Amino acid sequence: MWAPGGRKRAYDESNDRFLLKSEYRRGSFGWAELLGTEHILKRRAVSEEVGRRILDIAKAAEARINAMGVDIRGTEPSPGNIAGGLTTLEEKALGAIRKGGTTSIKEVIDYAQKPSQKGLIIMDGPAHDVISNIGMIASGAQLIVFTTGRGTPVGSPVAPVIKVSSNSRLYNCMQDNIDINAGTILDGYETIQNVGEKIFHEMIEVSSGKETLAETLGHCEFAIHPIGPTV
Repeated sequence: MWAPGGRKRAYDESNDRFLLKSEYRRGSFGWAELLGTEHILKRRAVSEEVGRRILDIAKAAEARINAMGVDIRGTEPSPGNIAGGLTTLEEKALGAIRKGGTTSIKEVIDYAQKPSQKGLIIMDGPAHDVISNIGMIASGAQLIVFTTGRGTPVGSPVAPVIKVSSNSRLYNCMQDNIDINAGTILDGYETIQNVGEKIFHEMIEVSSGKETLAETLGHCEFAIHPIGPTV
């Protein structure tokens, strides 16, 4: 999932396209979904300091797990993930980090901390959908783009949540609560570029007042990071 912060709207008449200039572009990785890929993300860090911070949050997550005496493989991948075809935490993590694109990682922040840099930001927080959303909103995000492969119905009482399905089977089952179907890429009907533009224009419309389907249905889930560790 990712969320733009403060935005300026512009229209380029030369090529009939909207241009969205974000003050921040943020990515939220639940630390449980990062383990096993931190070395890959480190290579994308804009500086050695940011690279070390990426390794630090992964190391701290493993330490918390060990201190609790639990096996994270009991919850990650989740039963839904396994039913969807994932077999290991590393597989899940590789998919999770791919959602953040390929740009440089500018900063790693704590849960609900306001970024000091512009660009792709990693927030250190749990993988719980609602808690992740609220953490980004607390840091200043005004709009959430939430990708789902299994059908999370989540919304938010604070900021609109645009939901994007990764497969058409899910979309066909939940058309009343999925704003955009990205499964058409796998179906071969559309390209990544086409669907990316759809998401972009939907962001413009929602930012301009259009209600998301989650809002229409009254979804307003809210939860914050508890004191104890959360996977």
